[in-house]
Amino acid sequence: MAGGGFAKLPDGSVVVALPLPLPSPPGGGGTPGARVRVLVHAANRQRALTRLRNLGLRAVYLRGNAEPPTPDEITAVLHHPDGLVWRSVPDDDTESWHPIATLLPRRPAGAA
Repeated sequence: MAGGGFAKLPDGSVVVALPLPLPSPPGGGGTPGARVRVLVHAANRQRALTRLRNLGLRAVYLRGNAEPPTPDEITAVLHHPDGLVWRSVPDDDTESWHPIATLLPRRPAGAA
């Protein structure tokens, strides 16, 4: 997927940045073609992608290192307790980063 990338940290872990399509809310609607930039902190690239796939984002791939995370993005994801954040307009420094739970649709209670 073009526009993604990663940065290896001194402790051996990585921060992966990926542009993903904005999930449509239940019942439709939303802006077609809208994208978000997702940042994931993990032990390695494979685990970062697995974290996203486990959240229901099945077709997530990192091909190349065209747009690695900036130092500000790395700081944002390292300071978040989950190590998984997103924002819709990556070039707008006034928009803050959001936890991944606010992006994904909620599952009904009792759903597996």
